[in-house]
Amino acid sequence: MLLKLNICTRIGGTLPRHKNNFKILWFGSCNHRVCVEFSGKIVTFESRIHFGGDPFAYNGVIAFFSSCSSRSDSPRLNINPNLYLKNDHCDDTGDGYFVKEELDSKECKDLSFSDTSCDENGKDCSFKETASSCRFDNVDEFEESENEDGGGSLGCIDDDFKVLDSFGKSERQMNRAENVGISERIEGVEDEMRHPLVKETCRLIERQSAWTPKLEIELRRLLRSLKPLQICAVLRSQSDERVALKFFYWADQQWRYRHDPIIYYVMLQLLSRTKLCQGAKRILKLMARRRIPRRPEDFGCVMVSFSRAGHLRKAMQILNVMQRAGIEPDLSICNTAIYVLVKGNKIEKALRFLERMQLVGINPNVVTYNCLIKGYCDVHRVEDALELIAEMPYKGCSPDKVSYYTPISFFCTQKQTDKVKELVEKMAKDSNLLPDQVTYNTIIHMLSKHGHADEALGFLREAEERGFRVDKVGYSAVVNSFCKDGRIDKAKELVNEMIAKGCNPDVVTYTAVLNGFCLAGKTDQAKKLLQHMYKYGCKPNTVSYTALLNGLCRSGRSAEAREMMSLCEESWWRPNAITFSVLMHGYRREGKLSEACDVGREMIAKGYFPTPVEINLLIRSLCQEGRADEAKNFMEECLKKGCAVNVVNFTTLIHGFCQKNELDAALSVLDDMYLINKHPDAVTYTTLIDGLAKQGRMEEAINLANKMLHRGVLPTAVTYRTVIHRFCQQRRVDDLVKLLEKMLSRQGCKTAYNQVIEKLCGFGYADEAYKLLGNVLRTASRVDANTCHILMETYLKERNPLSSYKVACRMFNRNLIPDLKLCDKVKDRLMQDGRVEEADKLMLRFVERGRNLPQLQRA
Repeated sequence: MLLKLNICTRIGGTLPRHKNNFKILWFGSCNHRVCVEFSGKIVTFESRIHFGGDPFAYNGVIAFFSSCSSRSDSPRLNINPNLYLKNDHCDDTGDGYFVKEELDSKECKDLSFSDTSCDENGKDCSFKETASSCRFDNVDEFEESENEDGGGSLGCIDDDFKVLDSFGKSERQMNRAENVGISERIEGVEDEMRHPLVKETCRLIERQSAWTPKLEIELRRLLRSLKPLQICAVLRSQSDERVALKFFYWADQQWRYRHDPIIYYVMLQLLSRTKLCQGAKRILKLMARRRIPRRPEDFGCVMVSFSRAGHLRKAMQILNVMQRAGIEPDLSICNTAIYVLVKGNKIEKALRFLERMQLVGINPNVVTYNCLIKGYCDVHRVEDALELIAEMPYKGCSPDKVSYYTPISFFCTQKQTDKVKELVEKMAKDSNLLPDQVTYNTIIHMLSKHGHADEALGFLREAEERGFRVDKVGYSAVVNSFCKDGRIDKAKELVNEMIAKGCNPDVVTYTAVLNGFCLAGKTDQAKKLLQHMYKYGCKPNTVSYTALLNGLCRSGRSAEAREMMSLCEESWWRPNAITFSVLMHGYRREGKLSEACDVGREMIAKGYFPTPVEINLLIRSLCQEGRADEAKNFMEECLKKGCAVNVVNFTTLIHGFCQKNELDAALSVLDDMYLINKHPDAVTYTTLIDGLAKQGRMEEAINLANKMLHRGVLPTAVTYRTVIHRFCQQRRVDDLVKLLEKMLSRQGCKTAYNQVIEKLCGFGYADEAYKLLGNVLRTASRVDANTCHILMETYLKERNPLSSYKVACRMFNRNLIPDLKLCDKVKDRLMQDGRVEEADKLMLRFVERGRNLPQLQRA
């Protein structure tokens, strides 16, 4: 029950009047103690407030202080999480309650206790949801937009090398023993993956599409029972790192729970595999705020995440962040920096970074050189890579097999098998690295992957001649390569050879052959092979059935594929997202769009979300048949179920409505984009502007173009062409010029006015085009000359040679020489109209410029 009014009044009278200066630290139920930090001092109130022995009365204290923190004139409560004041009479189980600090999140106005809070009637209200409570399905993913300043540009980043100057000067926050201990704990996460609590937690997280408060209550209870390594196992078990990040934030915001440091390290490792760079950066900041030791490896994880997202400049700036944090760089972070530079095709800067790290005493290892070798091969400087391999022994670092595998892979892509053999021999001769079964398997897989089946088979024979046993994985790779080339007979011979040698094919081998039959259009043989797989003791899996369904759909037999998928439970296989996508687009290609939408809905109901590309293909097909309303309904269903719908999907739908001339519906879709925070791009605005102008709604088109510019969306070349075409078509030249001035101030277009003049000439509005001729003649380029010629020819078609003469004179005044043959036609027309003086002056201008007049035959 809440505190009575008089108790709250006493609290307000006890505290200082200036509530902006106090912080709630702790309050306990044993000795009626409230601790408040006021102006840097800790003040304890004991005897002035009496709760009558009711432990639930402390909810009133929380509500009182929360209401103070939520006022506009009061700052946010800044609770020190490191202060843990205990009463002498309190046990270690936590009789005191703590107000938790949340990073960059809105404050909760109502705080409730789990398992102990009651309402006024004495009923249990544990886990009661309030307007400000944190729900797992409402936690943001904290991902930043891709259009980030300096996103892909590395520019001048030599300043980022200054972090190496702090080597040997900064204090290490963690010694090597502690770092090894953390690594050993992280390795122990794999042992917890099969724990029943971990599996149950993952099961609840998978049901987030049908989330209810009851499920969240169950998840909260599981969270209390999980150990730190088990929470790490839950994070690693998620197939989508976005879901793992959601769970991380949700758990961190739960009452009386705080993440163990090991969870931060594991979460950063997971995010380093993704493009969720802002989430990784946010966790790094959270570690600093909570005084969790940060290692150079943690900064390296953030760097890799930024580089995967294409923000290479920001990835390198993490080094400066690490330097300001006082953390000394080590070899691991230097290798990460070289990796980032190599990914940005800045091999020269990577070499400079290598020299700088050697100067400060950080010696490179084989990983460092392997990154540089990879960089050389990526920019097709394989000779430099081989030279670096040859220099490595003299620099105190011998190359390993990975050093050779990189150029070997490059030669495999180029189908230079002689170079591959030469490099294998050099690896054994110069580095004493004898080719083993792993080497041959690597080469076989590389050649097979790039479609060089014959060469891969040659290395397979060579490996067997040297006594190495090539397993079914190597054979399957070659079989798959033959099947992709359409050489089914060769693949079948190789499978028979495998059986004769006692290397029984597995499901991967048979699936490769089955897929080859489907690619060749032999779906009936593929079905027979699927049935015979059971006889060979090989049970088909989901990939096998999906390959067959894909073949059926490509042959126009989507209905048969649908029937086969409906019998999946009887065949003991489970369709996955790819299976549903194959069937959905099979119906789409056949024009059965209603059936395709039904498969898409079933796909979502099964928990598999179609990608934005797949959604867009279906929306576009519906719009092409004039069924934009159905497309909108399908897209709205995808949005409600949590599918990733992007701007392209909305733009396609808007274009479909514009094609039907339903502009109000198209504008309604634009409003929906604003409501769900999907920012329209230049293509979206251009599509709508074109549709409005096409229907003569020019004022709305102008307003929408101004809104586009106001929101910072830059016009593209297509935008310019669209605006110019529609406005010239409606003969709204003055409005067009005003709009072009605004657009050009945001995004330049050198040929904008050239396009206007040429388009006006195309519509027969030569006089309006002539008025804009001065805007074109400012640069006096060859493009401007061509525009003037178009205007002159337009006047000639309108039998107005005098205006053509004026255009030619203006060209001469700007040091532009008009076309002589065209001017000769203008002269003839002038003479026919009795304008002999103008005709002579026109030819005289050519003579003055030193041009010889050709002897043109006249009729």
